[in-house]
Amino acid sequence: MSTASATTARLRPSDVLSREEIAQFTARSDLAGWSALAFTWGVIALCLAALVWFPNPLTYLVAVVVVGGRQLALAILLHEGAHGTLFKTRWLNNHAADWLAGRWIWVDVARYREHHLKHHAKTNQEGDPDLSLVEPFPTSKASLRRKFLRDVSGLSGLRRIVGQVLMDMGLVKWTVAADVVKLPRRAWTAHLAEGLRHMSGFIALHALLATALYLSGHLWVYSVWWVAYLTTFGVFMRLRSMAEHACTERGPDMLRNTRTTRAGFLARMTVAPIRVNFHIEHHFMASVPHFRLPALHEVLRERGVVPPPPSYGDVLRMVSSPR
Repeated sequence: MSTASATTARLRPSDVLSREEIAQFTARSDLAGWSALAFTWGVIALCLAALVWFPNPLTYLVAVVVVGGRQLALAILLHEGAHGTLFKTRWLNNHAADWLAGRWIWVDVARYREHHLKHHAKTNQEGDPDLSLVEPFPTSKASLRRKFLRDVSGLSGLRRIVGQVLMDMGLVKWTVAADVVKLPRRAWTAHLAEGLRHMSGFIALHALLATALYLSGHLWVYSVWWVAYLTTFGVFMRLRSMAEHACTERGPDMLRNTRTTRAGFLARMTVAPIRVNFHIEHHFMASVPHFRLPALHEVLRERGVVPPPPSYGDVLRMVSSPR
């Protein structure tokens, strides 16, 4: 079956996979879910410990890079929970993904799920709430450098925080993109109460972490979380979003409006954690847990459904080459 076929827009999992294969690929695992969470938090804990053991600028810089990658991993684990693929039960998907992943990076499962399912329904088409993330591409190399400079400098991160506060207070519509849709104004007390309700979990979790580090005599180590959140986390999110949909076709064909990207060890530690680089496969069958996506990719490659994936370097060249 060729990807050039006009029928690919209507391709369904059952057109390519047997019933038994679909059941195998969509089988969830609590062990895999807990392992992914444990690995992510284990790496973060090692970064904090390394700063305590070896407090120097180089260790701090490495920690900022690694923690930023693990913050993106938390975002992907939240994404898995929103799809119901991180754990076997809905309760764990909603609550473990919320409190052990999403809320640490200021996102909750409920609002993210509502937003993200619209992206799957209208990927790269009018009505896609994430369209503004990829509309600027392709662009010039100078423009791309400016975008990354804003990320590295923390300007994009500060803007993201301001936007998150406004969204939590119900002043603008909640989104993960840069769109700003103002909502009807109410009494300021109502907006403040809504903001507190949405932010309370995030504040409580970080207060616990900061308190634990303070009591251990190493409160300064907590700063690495925020430096990473303001800088490398934004860089990695931008690269991830560009790789997934930038410079792909505008239309309903998931094999043409989405991209799978080849990821080595460094990419998996930064821009492609939790197998998020297998993005065609995810859009092809969103009920497949992250740890089964590589196997699904191999089957789809063997059956001529998906093409060989480009590298992240290839993606950067694509998005910085205006047509």
